[in-house]
Amino acid sequence: MKLRAYLVDDEPPALERLRRLLEQTGRVQVIGSATEPEEAVEALSADPPDVCFLDIEMPRLNGFEVLARLPSQPIVIFTTAYNQYALRAFAVNSVDYLLKPVDPDSLERALKKIERLRSSAPVAQADFQALFQKLADSLRETKPQYPDRIASRLGDRLRFLDLVRVTHFYAEDKLTFAVSEGKVFCVDHTIAELEDKLNPRQFVRIHRGTIVNLGWIKEVALLTGGALNVRLKDGKETELTVARDRARDFKATVGY
Repeated sequence: MKLRAYLVDDEPPALERLRRLLEQTGRVQVIGSATEPEEAVEALSADPPDVCFLDIEMPRLNGFEVLARLPSQPIVIFTTAYNQYALRAFAVNSVDYLLKPVDPDSLERALKKIERLRSSAPVAQADFQALFQKLADSLRETKPQYPDRIASRLGDRLRFLDLVRVTHFYAEDKLTFAVSEGKVFCVDHTIAELEDKLNPRQFVRIHRGTIVNLGWIKEVALLTGGALNVRLKDGKETELTVARDRARDFKATVGY
């Protein structure tokens, strides 16, 4: 029988990539997925799967907090973009962790571990809630703090932009601009400084002079010569170019 799997990841491209890889194995039935951790808690409690592929870093509830709210613990494979969480993942009853973007060889290794575990003995259940909460609190304490807003100077006044509404940043004539709600604002940071300052899971540098907010990407198209074209869902369908030397990493990030 196929493994019944439930997938949890707040990044839709990563979720779709994992779903596609699992279905290609022919050994896994994806019974559901969620990008919202609260929805995942409800689904995992109502119909526990054989295995849960669970992102660690998510808004509002991280992966450990999701597990802390479940009445019983499923077999878990944590998915993360950060190698530093590996030891935390193995401290709980998970069989493996996968670094994003997930590759087929790592996924195959994890599936074999699950199959060996299921054939040897039932997974022991215990009261893991206290452990999960401790791990969740530790994760929040050590998580890098990224800004939610950025300042734009206009004369002697500062206007603060919510980063969630900023579609992209670009450099022009030795100045850097943020685009938000169709308007352009000058900011006092270089593109290189913004790359270091902003959350890399939200903002990605796609060109020497451009950083894009992944949440505003509508579609990606391959251009002649290996570059990529990104179209935004900003009402104007703004198009940006991903440089050829950054295309490979960008495709891996978005699951292209």
